[in-house]
Amino acid sequence: MSTPFTHTVGGSGSAAGFTFTGRTNIGGDVAPRSGEPLIIALHGGTYSSEYFDIPGHSLLDNATTQGIPVIALDRPNYIGSSPLTSEGSIIVDNAEVLGNAIGSIWDEHGGDAAGVVLVAHSIGGAIATIIAATPQSWPVLGLATSGCLVRVPPESAGAWASLPPIPMIDLPVPLKDQLMFGPPETYDGAMPAASYPSNTSVPKAELLDITGAWLERRAETTGKVAVPVHHRQAEFDHLWVTDQSEVDEYRAGFTSAPSVDIELQLGAGHCIDFHLPSDEFQNAQLAFARTSAAAKV
Repeated sequence: MSTPFTHTVGGSGSAAGFTFTGRTNIGGDVAPRSGEPLIIALHGGTYSSEYFDIPGHSLLDNATTQGIPVIALDRPNYIGSSPLTSEGSIIVDNAEVLGNAIGSIWDEHGGDAAGVVLVAHSIGGAIATIIAATPQSWPVLGLATSGCLVRVPPESAGAWASLPPIPMIDLPVPLKDQLMFGPPETYDGAMPAASYPSNTSVPKAELLDITGAWLERRAETTGKVAVPVHHRQAEFDHLWVTDQSEVDEYRAGFTSAPSVDIELQLGAGHCIDFHLPSDEFQNAQLAFARTSAAAKV
């Protein structure tokens, strides 16, 4: 139900001249409408915007059924989106560029929508959190994330640092399946293979940042988010130290948010969207988006 999306940013902001690719369900009966949210979806590392549109596990399909418009973007350095060279934190620089780009997209495609709800996964979730914590020229209504928490296993940072000294990393599929999926009983027989069309390479700098500098700035950033927050952390997330106490600590960091709904998602691995609870999870995100838009009205 999705169609390709391409947008080139004009003006003089940090994203000026950048082109962004992705996919959208806008068209036909789905359009930004008064009182409704426009969802901008940001994928995690090693995935493209197609992460949100895998058949049988598609946020865009579920949103189409409910008439909610979604634009899933390829972040900088992914697929057809412009490259981004970072001398500092690539996560912070992504947030700055994407914040400016979403403003441009909002001006062109926002229509009568009440504002934007950010839906983001993993590294995309960290980026979206910074965007939501930073004043923007466009209306941020809510932040819905998954796959990012407080701490990573001690061996993670060393593992990423030991990868080859090249800008882009293409994780071997067997390793990626091990990291991104829970036990076999948590996903259907089509997975993990059904997710492979969304696989792509990742900037090594992102892997180092999410397991390093991001952890140091996480609490300061979450404390500045002043919009409603929805977050689900997979029970079997191998990339983060995951238990109820870690989830509680993450929840406690959103001290300025008017509402915070942060819980463990049972029966899923890191990529909740690819597991059996995907419909439950995505429909909860969509309900949160609608509630956030209604709260503005």
